[in-house]
Amino acid sequence: MQRRNMLTGIIKLACAGLPISLVAERAQAAVPDFSKVVYHLSDLDKVDFVLGNIRNHFNGMGGPENVTIALVVHGPALKAFHIAEATPDTSHALDDLRKSGLGLNACINTMRAQNVTLKDLLPGFAVAAKGGVVRLAELQALGYAYLRP
Repeated sequence: MQRRNMLTGIIKLACAGLPISLVAERAQAAVPDFSKVVYHLSDLDKVDFVLGNIRNHFNGMGGPENVTIALVVHGPALKAFHIAEATPDTSHALDDLRKSGLGLNACINTMRAQNVTLKDLLPGFAVAAKGGVVRLAELQALGYAYLRP
């Protein structure tokens, strides 16, 4: 279905007088690069599930050298990553994933609402300064495939 829609779009653009090379370049840019993935996490009860999915994703791709994975956390899920509230299992899992190259993003709006700073979160987080949902959109625009387990 997606290929058919892409082909239809290419034909329409070609008929509109655009150079075929430009049409092909635009079509290729619209296809996500599955070696780059962003996970969206906002539900507190899904933290362990999502961290397990990320571990499985690294393993399924043959290791962190074959995939770039980012995690964007906002809403209630961020509480699981507060140093004061994180379980030992969450701390250990996140540390292992971070060492594998997982990019960690914490929503500035959630941080303000929960009255925390980066020093209050487990190590490795960067602030999504425009907000978590904006960061998700930015990464998707860069070709990251979007996953929300």
